[in-house]
Amino acid sequence: MKKVCRSIVLSVAVAVFAMAGQAAAAEKVTVLLDWFVNPDHAPLFVALEKGYFADQGLDVELIAPSNPNDPPKLVAAGKADIAVSYQHQHQMQVDQGLPLVRIATLVATPLNSLVVLKDGPIKSIADLKGKTIGYSVGGFETVLLKVMLEKENLKLEDVKLVNVNFSLSPSLFTGQVDAVIGAFRNFELNQMEIEKRPGKAFFVEEHGIPAYDELILVANTKSVGDAKLRKFVNAVEAGVQYLVNHPDESWELFVSGDRSELDDALNRRAWADTLPRFALRPGALDRQRYIRFAEFLKKEEVITNTPPLEEWAVELP
Repeated sequence: MKKVCRSIVLSVAVAVFAMAGQAAAAEKVTVLLDWFVNPDHAPLFVALEKGYFADQGLDVELIAPSNPNDPPKLVAAGKADIAVSYQHQHQMQVDQGLPLVRIATLVATPLNSLVVLKDGPIKSIADLKGKTIGYSVGGFETVLLKVMLEKENLKLEDVKLVNVNFSLSPSLFTGQVDAVIGAFRNFELNQMEIEKRPGKAFFVEEHGIPAYDELILVANTKSVGDAKLRKFVNAVEAGVQYLVNHPDESWELFVSGDRSELDDALNRRAWADTLPRFALRPGALDRQRYIRFAEFLKKEEVITNTPPLEEWAVELP
C-alpha cells in the first residue's frame, strides 16, 4: 500500500513539475492592436481563446493602444513584439526609416471606400464635381480620392475637402458633406444601415487603386529570425481556420469575458462582413502585389523610396 501511495505521489509530482516547466517555457509575446478591439481582430482573439498560442508555447497579450499612431513605433523601438498596422502606413513608416517588417496579414482586402447616401443625388463619382467631401486623415485618403476622381477626368481642385475628423457618417447625415473618403465598408455602411440612412460605397480597388492588404502584422526587423514569430503566425492561421469553419462559435468566443460590451448590432454586422476578408494563409506573401502597391505609393509621392521587398515584407521560414 505504501508503495502504491509513493507511486501516486511521485506521479502527481512529475505531472506538477511538467506543468510548471511548460508554463515556465512559454514565451511572452506582446501584441499592440491598431485601435480598440473590434471584429477586424477576430483571428487574434479566436487563437487566444482556443489556446492556439499556448499550443505553440506562447503567452500572448493583446493590448489596445491609447494612441493608435503608437503601436508600430513602439515595436520599432523594441517596446513590443508585434503591432497591427496597415499596409500603406507600414510602407510610409519604412520610408521614414523605422526598422519594421511585415510578417503576416489579417485583412487581405481593402476596407477603405468612398461613401455617399444611397438615396442622395450622387450616383457616380463623376457627380462629385463641385461637391464637398469629408475625410478623417489626410495623406493616403487624399491620394485615394485623387486617383478615383482622375478616373472620371476630375481633379482634387474640382471638389471641396473638409476634415470631419472621425465623424464620417454623421457629417453625411447632417448634410455637412456630400461624400466621405476613408469609410470602412464593414463598419460605416453597417452603422448607416442601423441609423436607417443607408449608404452607397465606391470601392477603391474598383476605381484605380491597386489591391492591397488593409490590416497586417509588423515586427522589428531585428527579430525576424526569432522562432516565436513563426509560432505566432502558425497560431493565427489556426485561429482563422477555426473562425471560418465555426463563425457562430467564434463570435461567442470573441464577445466572452470582459469583451461582452462588444455584443451589439454594429459589431455583429461587421463580424459577418469581415469574415470573408481575413487572410486564410496569414503568413503567405504575394510579392508582386506588395511591389505593385509600393510602386503606386511612390508614383503618388506618398513614399520616396521602394527598398528591396525583403527589407520590409517577408514570409517567415
